[in-house]
Amino acid sequence: MKKRRVIVVTDGDEFAWRTIQQIAKEVGGRCISRSRGNPSALTGKQLVSIILQTPHDPVFVMFDDCGAIGEGAGEQALKYVATHEQIDVIGAIAVASNTHQREWTKVDVCIDRDGQLTEYGVDKEGIRELEIGRINGDTVYCLEQLNIPIVVGIGDIGKMGYRDHIKYGSPITKKAVELILERSGEFGSENERRADF
Repeated sequence: MKKRRVIVVTDGDEFAWRTIQQIAKEVGGRCISRSRGNPSALTGKQLVSIILQTPHDPVFVMFDDCGAIGEGAGEQALKYVATHEQIDVIGAIAVASNTHQREWTKVDVCIDRDGQLTEYGVDKEGIRELEIGRINGDTVYCLEQLNIPIVVGIGDIGKMGYRDHIKYGSPITKKAVELILERSGEFGSENERRADF
């Protein structure tokens, strides 16, 4: 059976949902709206069932631990989805938060609030930090345990001092998505029928 191509997003609040929903439409993908929540409400098994019903990919799935330390519900669901035999995670957007020195992950690249690629981590506002190749976040603890081809770190989706606001087209988040799609060799088609689940 053909695997479904998934992009993991480690944020699930209202701003993130509206942003990802819009970008998914723009690239011809699908946003699993039921995966939104702060914290995540659906289990990994429930999410896989929904993902497998989507007519097109990439499928965007949001995970959020709402600040829980260690492996929360969002990360448990993420691990289940990412390791499922019918799911191919092509990339992850690791969203920064204020959980300094609590939870962090290695990232392949970050995009700062000015839309510039950087080897340095970024904070919640999208401002570059001092450490190279890592980001502090809420639902990022397990990313390193998973075989994800590219992990892109960014600030808080749809925010970053309005620089990623949806009324401006959420350019930071969109660039992260485009980077993942470029790395995977997949590009969305404007002609595909779109839907939001």
